[in-house]
Amino acid sequence: MLKSLSIFTGNANRALAEEICKFVEIPLGRSDVTHFSDGEIYVEIGENVRGVTCFVVQPTCSPPNQALMELLIMIDALKRASAGSIVAIVPYFGYARQDRKAKPRTPITAKLVANLITAAGADRACALDLHAGQIQGFFDIPFDHLFAMPVLIEELRTLGFGGESTVVVSPDAGGVERARAFSKRLDASLAIIDKRRPAPNVSEVMNIVGDVKGKRAVIVDDIIDTAGTLTHAAEAIIKAGAASVSACATHPVFSGKAVQRIADSSLQHVVVTNTIPLSEAGQQCSKVRQKSVGRLLGEAIKRIHHGDSISSLFV
Repeated sequence: MLKSLSIFTGNANRALAEEICKFVEIPLGRSDVTHFSDGEIYVEIGENVRGVTCFVVQPTCSPPNQALMELLIMIDALKRASAGSIVAIVPYFGYARQDRKAKPRTPITAKLVANLITAAGADRACALDLHAGQIQGFFDIPFDHLFAMPVLIEELRTLGFGGESTVVVSPDAGGVERARAFSKRLDASLAIIDKRRPAPNVSEVMNIVGDVKGKRAVIVDDIIDTAGTLTHAAEAIIKAGAASVSACATHPVFSGKAVQRIADSSLQHVVVTNTIPLSEAGQQCSKVRQKSVGRLLGEAIKRIHHGDSISSLFV
């Protein structure tokens, strides 16, 4: 008798896929994802998937182009092996920050990536904490948008955050909705940082809207990339009189000198998830605390497979 469910992964975050399989109580699907000598990616599925619901767990993190191509080729391999249906589980959706035309003659690459995943043969897609919610509409297949908030909130409470002594800070106007959701769960107040960005990956904090004086501040974001925005925000919050400042984010991209900036900053804790594997420097940084979304994604996979509600996970 054939299995009705299989989970496969590429090379981007195998540890997360193995953790998900442990929760779902099935072995990780057998596949070889290798390279030819010229760098071309080759995928071979090592088991019968005819009529099987197949989930492909693959964040499109660094190196993003390789991770994306592994995902696309694996989807194509499963489609040509007559899989019953294919669900792309993309814990970190790369290119999400290119979600609109901010300047003339620039691409909307997030839409292109959505088209590629659909064209490869995925029947459904799922991602965690998209940088922009409208990316869901870029897909012409059903899309499930998951949130790491339950995992991050649990860790923040362990660290003693919550109540009147805590203020949740959004690093920019675009993150206010996310910060408001955190402040509601933590029963904390809300503040917003008004910033100007003169160039890509360069941020300049202007002022803080809200009261942070004497409070334990926690900056909430979806991505920590170069950590420039984060550390500048932390400095501004401390200057405004906060007792301490910490941060949490779903995706620890940690490019360039991000980890060094965090280590040298006034941040007490930086809570992230394992949608992206931590670099060696990130693992060694005492301020960085990584929590797993394996159980969350595993439960979502179970519910997708059985046709149950996913939104109830976040009520």
